[in-house]
Amino acid sequence: MERKNYQILMIFLLVSFNLFSQNNKKIYEAYIRGEMNNWKVVIDSLNNSQYLTNMAKLDLINYEYGYIAWCIDNDKKDVAKEYLQRAQDKLEYLENIRYEMSMINAYKAAFIGFEVSIYPYKAPLIGMKSQSYAQKAIEIDPNNYFAYLQLANIYYYAPAIVGGSKAKAMDYYLKALNIIEKNPKLIKNNWNYLNLYATIINSYIDSNQYDKALQYAKKVLQIEPNFLWVKNQIYPELLKKTKQ
Repeated sequence: MERKNYQILMIFLLVSFNLFSQNNKKIYEAYIRGEMNNWKVVIDSLNNSQYLTNMAKLDLINYEYGYIAWCIDNDKKDVAKEYLQRAQDKLEYLENIRYEMSMINAYKAAFIGFEVSIYPYKAPLIGMKSQSYAQKAIEIDPNNYFAYLQLANIYYYAPAIVGGSKAKAMDYYLKALNIIEKNPKLIKNNWNYLNLYATIINSYIDSNQYDKALQYAKKVLQIEPNFLWVKNQIYPELLKKTKQ
């Protein structure tokens, strides 16, 4: 009986891993091609699944994290609210069982940022909690690149009067990149890796440091030549600006 249960467990884990690999690839392809409808299909399919491991739930939260950010940037706040609530529900479950607490705190930091974007009046009430969650995530795991990314976002978007600093944000963005590139497992088919490059490129563009932006645009196109947003839009514009 125990042997049979063990075999069932191993089959379940194998199926879960295969599904994770397939979904990760689909999300990655959707990201580099800018096909957010396909991204949404993966999320909705996983949300309808009755059998998700804790790891799969955390992966789903990551996919929702990216989709929510896109919705907010594209003025789809009602959709963002819906998916943010779903993600927060899963995050609460994982927090209650103490699963991957560094990542849990990093997502809590990110989700507060989303809440402030959707409900600006909440900024004075919950804004400062975002930084404390990001710092707690780093205390638990000093090599959590995702936590450094959230800390960077906090410094980047916070007004200077409350401690915001784009220079400090860039230090944290680059630290996150340094950490992730030391772990080959975090690089393959990881949309977060390319998104970190995109964030750094945008940050340099915003500060008119076009040469540095071009440097990172070239790097990311070496990693993924089919990253269409950089290939077709950002890279050509940066070439024009640097030649000027």
